[in-house]
Amino acid sequence: MASTQQTVALAGSRCEGCGAVAFPPSERCMHCGVYGASRIRLSTQGRVWAYTIQRFPPKSPPYVPPPEGFRPFAVGYVELPEGIKVEAVLDCEEFTDLDAGSPVSLVATEPVPRFATVSHQGEAV
Repeated sequence: MASTQQTVALAGSRCEGCGAVAFPPSERCMHCGVYGASRIRLSTQGRVWAYTIQRFPPKSPPYVPPPEGFRPFAVGYVELPEGIKVEAVLDCEEFTDLDAGSPVSLVATEPVPRFATVSHQGEAV
């Protein structure tokens, strides 16, 4: 995964044997078992595939509660045009903004992938 203030992107891999795409990148294809894959930059736009709401603080460590206290957040899968699903934190104004198929954009990659709904991108971290 790579992240800078100017460019936010997820790194993946494409199998040289069957063309399957993987995230995170892998040297061996999960589909055909061939060794040898090219690193690729994954799309930054996708659609919500499924999500849930984390309504209680995760176990600490590794979770570090923010100074203002815990706030429920969405986590789910984003389907990218390459045909893969990426687990990510989902930023939104309202959880109802995350209906299946809602468009989202990648806004951060560290410590985990984070996507935001189109209406929430101006406020995303």
